[in-house]
Amino acid sequence: MTGEHQTLALLLFSGFVAVTLEITTWVSRRRHGSAEEFYAGGRLFSPMENGFAIAGDYMSAASFLGVTGLIALYGYDGLLYVVGFLVAWLVVLFLVAELVRNCGRFTLADVVAARMSERPVRIAAGTSSVTVSVLYLVAQMVGAGSLVALLVGRTSGAAQAWTVIGVGALMVIYVSLGGMRATTWIQIVKAVLLLGGTVVLTVLVLVRFHGDFDRLLVAAADRSGHGSAFLAPGLKYGGSWTARLDFISLGLALVLGTAGLPHILSRFYTVPTARAARRSAVWSIGLIGGFYLMTIVLGFGAAAVLGPKTVRASNAAGNTAVPLLALDLGGGAGSTGGTVLFAIVAAIAFATILAVVAGITLASSASVAHDLYASLRRRHAKARSEVAVARIAAVGIGVVAIALGLLARGLNVAFLVGLAFAVAASANLPVLLYSLFWRGFTTRGAVWAVYGGLIPALGLVLLSPVVSGSPDSLFPDVDFQYFPLQNPGIISIPLGFLAGWLGTVTSDEVADEAKYAETEVRSLTGAGAV
Repeated sequence: MTGEHQTLALLLFSGFVAVTLEITTWVSRRRHGSAEEFYAGGRLFSPMENGFAIAGDYMSAASFLGVTGLIALYGYDGLLYVVGFLVAWLVVLFLVAELVRNCGRFTLADVVAARMSERPVRIAAGTSSVTVSVLYLVAQMVGAGSLVALLVGRTSGAAQAWTVIGVGALMVIYVSLGGMRATTWIQIVKAVLLLGGTVVLTVLVLVRFHGDFDRLLVAAADRSGHGSAFLAPGLKYGGSWTARLDFISLGLALVLGTAGLPHILSRFYTVPTARAARRSAVWSIGLIGGFYLMTIVLGFGAAAVLGPKTVRASNAAGNTAVPLLALDLGGGAGSTGGTVLFAIVAAIAFATILAVVAGITLASSASVAHDLYASLRRRHAKARSEVAVARIAAVGIGVVAIALGLLARGLNVAFLVGLAFAVAASANLPVLLYSLFWRGFTTRGAVWAVYGGLIPALGLVLLSPVVSGSPDSLFPDVDFQYFPLQNPGIISIPLGFLAGWLGTVTSDEVADEAKYAETEVRSLTGAGAV
């Protein structure tokens, strides 16, 4: 796009940024500065509002940009992400949502520390939560860089780099000024826009193929260059034993990782009761389920309308498939309809990124202030000082995420999120489930469960093809690849559970039966919950 069309696109694209900044400014005038207000928005959101906010928090750039791109490039194998992301919510609904809301106040560490020695548990859980959050943030940064570089007509590294820096600055502003209340409303607005835009694109794709989904699939297979293999398993995760194990590893990470994501768990503290938390999860499952069904149509639509070669020519990882599809459906490059639809979709995708990075940054800064800082200075820390530390932490986390986002901008965003899910499932999920359901679980077991999953997950990623040893690696010119799989979940998740069990059975500590009984009653009934 050039000239007036590009100007129109940039104006439409800039509109959402202005609206979200206005929301943040408005909320910052009304905030009270308490920890409950900053971390949980005063716990005043209804189940429907929180359900939309959860959906807005969860339907990230990995879903809208990355998953559709993977389906467009690899067909059937790209559907694994859709299935994994959706099935994961059954784990959240039945095992996590209500119990976490009853047992904690603001973070994952609150749940674990309820019956353990607080300081070591909070330090371990806080460290893990920040690590997972930063990995998740990197994916959003990469998506933002790909998107805005396409919008301004420059796919150079410099354009993507400045975009990553800009997104990092915006997310720090949102969190520092508005806290959870502003973040929640940004997520609600984003969820409505994203679902509306996805419905419009889905309808346009189906109209292009006269409502015949079979015809769409046949056209996608013909255009893909792989024929019927495009619609069958194995194009990406078939053939060698390492590819098949990667498939299983990724599936485990996606299904189990959601229940360990700090920014998702923190959303259940923004409603007044456990029943509201459960109803929030039901709302979010309906919204998220409908969204992922439509991403299937968009992914195969991009393959059928554009073809994988066109998608790869714009972005090798497939992150720009949906904006390019919108441009074609609206009338093509140079047309006003194509420009407007492209700009709207780009703005929606950017809204997706901003809302998600705000939620993740808030959750990670809460872990730094409420868990790490408050653990080290428990006697002297006050609620207001925690909030100040959280705002400072948001800046630091933003800087780290920007640096890693610049490094990883050539990778697919859905793939990057898969790594974050693997770390969450390895480090956070074992300690959470053991704390809620194992009567004999001890402090040593909790600390070992966190580090026993976190360290292997990160170590295996560093030694995997993601970092070195292949042309698509972060460092393609060096080779210290000793672990053949791209996703560590199949190894690191069992190690997290094993470490938690081993730490408990080798501990001299006697589990406090009274504390467990109190936690069990509180988790199941809500008696004594904040």
